[in-house]
Amino acid sequence: MSWGFLRDLLSGVNKYSTGLGRIWLAIVFLFRLLVYVVAAEHVWKDEQKEFECNIKQPGCENVCFDHFFPVSQVRLWALQLIMVSTPSLLVVLHVAYRENREKRHGAKLYKNPGSMDGGLLCTYLISLLSKTGFEIGFLFLFYKLYGGFSVPRLVKCDMSPCPNTVDCYISKPTEKKVFLYIVLVTSCLCIVLNITEFSYLIFKYSIKCCFRRYIKKVQDS
Repeated sequence: MSWGFLRDLLSGVNKYSTGLGRIWLAIVFLFRLLVYVVAAEHVWKDEQKEFECNIKQPGCENVCFDHFFPVSQVRLWALQLIMVSTPSLLVVLHVAYRENREKRHGAKLYKNPGSMDGGLLCTYLISLLSKTGFEIGFLFLFYKLYGGFSVPRLVKCDMSPCPNTVDCYISKPTEKKVFLYIVLVTSCLCIVLNITEFSYLIFKYSIKCCFRRYIKKVQDS
């Protein structure tokens, strides 16, 4: 899979982010995207071929693997990366809209097309909420699909066409568990950063509005 588009997207939104937003981008790029590309894909490579059961009944291993891994963990992680990163595209598109609007009118309509105010602030807040929602949703999905964030060494399967309960062994369970913990920790950290940044922007905007009202009241009196 080529991650060039996602890398370019994260680089483009960096200049329109707050300090907390840049920390979020660094975590996504260094501890999620690079870890996935450099290491995680290789850990889950040929995971179905390396899933072994102590019986050679035709179809038994395939059915057991599908039961315990209904969705590939590494592909679900990749989908999570894409979904939590793309809301940032809203901010880039909004800035591009402002710039194109200024070109059409041939006038300076904004102090700075990338300044965090008005509609762009709303778009940025929506992107934060979307990213937080996707993070929580995927963590819940991971938990429901795999019964937690642990990878057992041995699973017992009694699915048809297996003639009885058979023991199946998962390859590299400790290594996979480490990467799932990375998913959990980085996702929780990103959620905290998104919520903190959202609260900070709301607080900053509220203070700014109150200050403007106060100045206007002083000027009118």
